Amino acid sequence: MPQVLERKELEDLQVALHDVQEQLDRHRLDDPNSGRSDDADSSDRTPQLAGIQPSPAIAALRAALDELHAADVAYILEALPRDDRLFVWNLVKAERDGEILLELSDAVRESLILSMDADELVAATEQLDTDEIADLAHDLPEEVIDDVFRALPVEEREQLRAAMSYAESSVGALMDFQVVSIREDVTLEVVSRYLRRFDELPDHTDQLFVVDREERLKGTLPIAKLIVAEPGVLVAQAMLNEAVTLYPDDEARDAAQAFERYDLVSAAVVDQAGKLIGRVTVASVVDFIRASSESEALAVGGLREGEDIFAPVRESLRNRWSWLAINLITAFIASRVIGAFEGSIEKLVALATLMPIVAGIGGNSGNQTITMIVRGLALGQVQVEQAAQLFSKELKVALVNGLVWGTILGLIAYVLYPKAGMLLGVVMMVAMTLNLLLAASMGVMIPVAMTKLGRDPAIGSSVMVTAVTDSGGFFIFLGLATLAQHIGWFNTGVAP
Repeated sequence: MPQVLERKELEDLQVALHDVQEQLDRHRLDDPNSGRSDDADSSDRTPQLAGIQPSPAIAALRAALDELHAADVAYILEALPRDDRLFVWNLVKAERDGEILLELSDAVRESLILSMDADELVAATEQLDTDEIADLAHDLPEEVIDDVFRALPVEEREQLRAAMSYAESSVGALMDFQVVSIREDVTLEVVSRYLRRFDELPDHTDQLFVVDREERLKGTLPIAKLIVAEPGVLVAQAMLNEAVTLYPDDEARDAAQAFERYDLVSAAVVDQAGKLIGRVTVASVVDFIRASSESEALAVGGLREGEDIFAPVRESLRNRWSWLAINLITAFIASRVIGAFEGSIEKLVALATLMPIVAGIGGNSGNQTITMIVRGLALGQVQVEQAAQLFSKELKVALVNGLVWGTILGLIAYVLYPKAGMLLGVVMMVAMTLNLLLAASMGVMIPVAMTKLGRDPAIGSSVMVTAVTDSGGFFIFLGLATLAQHIGWFNTGVAP
């Protein structure tokens, strides 16, 4: 029985892997022409490395992998450089390929699929349920999908075609076709006898779905009620008529919110006619939430997709270059803003040390605002129509923060540079307040504008708001300082 990987077990496995690598190196040096062993089990794949005799270390590593949960094997594969990853992948039993591929990140899964031939991929895919095949379909070659289609029974073939037709962000993409349905005109005793005919119930079966003869959903019967109620009671008397139902075209994010709000384990999916076509389980919702969180975290940093940390340089460059190019442009703009005030900085060196504070605080404030707005948009708590109200509220928050923290920093500036005069602190306070107001404005406007344009509001939002507050902060602070110099408000050429 696979065991959940503990930290100590992971460390032991990494040690074993290191031993295997040393054994391989020793074999290559000692006997480069040694052949493959023929005593491997037929269900295993021997490492495809020329001149390698299976060693005790390799056998121990294979045995350790067999004992691990598929998710733990996936974790280990993702933590290995590509050559070692492929070697360990070849040690995994072939019948476990499908379940492990499902647990891998997209980038690592793609690298392993490229190492497998069509027959291996077909065999791995055929081990999976229809909804699981749909999860892998976008990574598989077209000829493999065609072979899988032909091998499936007609009913499962139609289920797979339907599952693949739904958008990745829809309930249909999360849907599981393994449902247990019953009729309302039978007794609970009959239902119990019916369930005992199964070898096992589908995972996360906390309720049975009650349908009529046309398969239209009528209600649900919780397993807990089935156990405690009298056997002679009719399903119609024991079932719950009100149940959370989803449609395949609903947004997966909305379904996730429903699971959180109502503490669901499973929920029925019905078509427009009310016919039961599947269910969504908490496991699928958790996977979706995790994937969405990772995607949003990457998007905020300007990354388009999850990246294999051991990917070749070319692949990493392709994923990162676009937003780095944008950063380069915005940084150049900020530098030109500073360059426009070189004369003022030369006259008052304190400006060079104080201006990063104004820009940095503005960037942090803007990122706080944008994080709140993006989260609200994602949870459906914020509508685009509420932009004006949010804009007003964030401006008030920024104004108070600007006056309070600007005053504090102004006093600090006066203490550090007393010869410049108290008005340097006033310039600092005004610049801080204005830049925080700018940051709040951008923090609301950028995600709302991207949502109106049909774009993900998280993508690059942090990069854009930081660029605006940097350039804007420099311009506001140095502009006010230059104006103050011309008026003669404070002395120049002073040092702290």
